[in-house]
Amino acid sequence: MKKCAPHFCAILAVLAVATSIFLASSPAFALQTPATTYQPKFHGDPARSDSEAAALAYMRVVIRAQRQFNKQYNHFATSLADLVHSGSFTKRMVNPDRGDYTVDFHGKKDSYILTMMPKQLDATHRSFYAEDDGKIRADEEKLADAKSPVLK
Repeated sequence: MKKCAPHFCAILAVLAVATSIFLASSPAFALQTPATTYQPKFHGDPARSDSEAAALAYMRVVIRAQRQFNKQYNHFATSLADLVHSGSFTKRMVNPDRGDYTVDFHGKKDSYILTMMPKQLDATHRSFYAEDDGKIRADEEKLADAKSPVLK
């Protein structure tokens, strides 16, 4: 029995290698690999990557939650935690770490500023900025601010 163990391990190793080669060449496996180009999530999607799409979706949720909060309480939320249960803003969304982006939020009763800063600024990871007017601004060269162009 002890002499069979090395042979058994060798057979398992060969099977593992053969399985991985088969799966890598399988068309079904190829469909599960990520696309090299960004596929827009909706008509007119301004995002350039999945990371940007997620950051912009987060911003839209915050902007809608602020609009609803302001309508209900006659002032804006002063923190992200205040927005929990406003619109579709959840407790989990208070966390400023959003994958490839970090949230920066500054709220006052009469205004707010929301910034999404990428961990690496490049053509597919632009920075985004919004304030109480609800317009999202973007910049791929520096951190977005009130002077950055409005996202189309």
